[in-house]
Amino acid sequence: MARGPVIFTRDAYEAAAGIVYEHLQPTLQHNWPLLAQELGCEVWLKHENQTPLGAFKVRGGLVHMRRRKEAGKLNGVITASTGNHGQSIPNAARIEGIAATVVVPKNNSAEKNAAMRALGARLIEVGDDFADAVAYARQLARDENLDMIPSFHEDLVLGVSTYAHELFSAAGALDVVYVPIGLGSGICGTMGMRDMLGLKTKVVGVVAKGANTYALSYEAGNAVPTNRAETFAEGVAVREPNPEAVALINAGADHIVEVTDAQIQDAMRLIFRATHNIAEGAGAVALAAVMAETAQLDGQRVGAVLSGGNIDAAKYAAILSGQMDAGRSSR
Repeated sequence: MARGPVIFTRDAYEAAAGIVYEHLQPTLQHNWPLLAQELGCEVWLKHENQTPLGAFKVRGGLVHMRRRKEAGKLNGVITASTGNHGQSIPNAARIEGIAATVVVPKNNSAEKNAAMRALGARLIEVGDDFADAVAYARQLARDENLDMIPSFHEDLVLGVSTYAHELFSAAGALDVVYVPIGLGSGICGTMGMRDMLGLKTKVVGVVAKGANTYALSYEAGNAVPTNRAETFAEGVAVREPNPEAVALINAGADHIVEVTDAQIQDAMRLIFRATHNIAEGAGAVALAAVMAETAQLDGQRVGAVLSGGNIDAAKYAAILSGQMDAGRSSR
């Protein structure tokens, strides 16, 4: 079983945590009895759907934008997103007095778009998917002299690692933690915290089967882009992996699980039924993997990161009622 190097030091973590906790309280992690009964193992669900922005990304943005301001980098920033990173950056930019632009795909979540605009972002809708939005954002950064903020960066990893510290501190020594993979900040923050604390917990990455670039990269040992990202779970609909994240994941993750859209929707329904919490598609992939691997988890202490709950009301209602086509892509 691979173990990567410690991604960050305790001093670096504590400095980042000091910034994060100026603006938010720790989120809940709970061992829900109905989940344990259904899955046959002790499942600690980490509720990042309960942050002020409804997703874990808020943590990294706070750290990155504060450090930009401290370094005197007050130029306008631009980033690409499908919603949660795109709320995190303008939220933190507004706090630090910096203008922010977010580029999203044309078919992006209407409610996530509204949330980004409410945070003061200039929102631009372009392209068919996240990769198209990234390419446009990079060009606009050059044209308008804006600073491009990537979705994977050391500051973002440090910021989101605070949720892993909360989980490990409250739940104790877990046998395994399942973490969704979009661009990789969440799983890298979790692996870094595991290593910093000297724990033996296995960290398992989870991707959508229709957007499995990180699973392919794990198998190949290097970054393997794909031509399409076909999943309704836009937070993990990635087709171009970050090479730095790939190297860290390949060194430190136990394995990668691929889950179908149907399995993700089953997990969303189970989360609502057992905990009465809302999970967006990307927020449910970790529990979907737990559900898929229950046979090997019997009697273990398991963590699963509910990374966000930002989903359009109509789409969520259709999923709860079983009326949404699980084979349909959001791209």
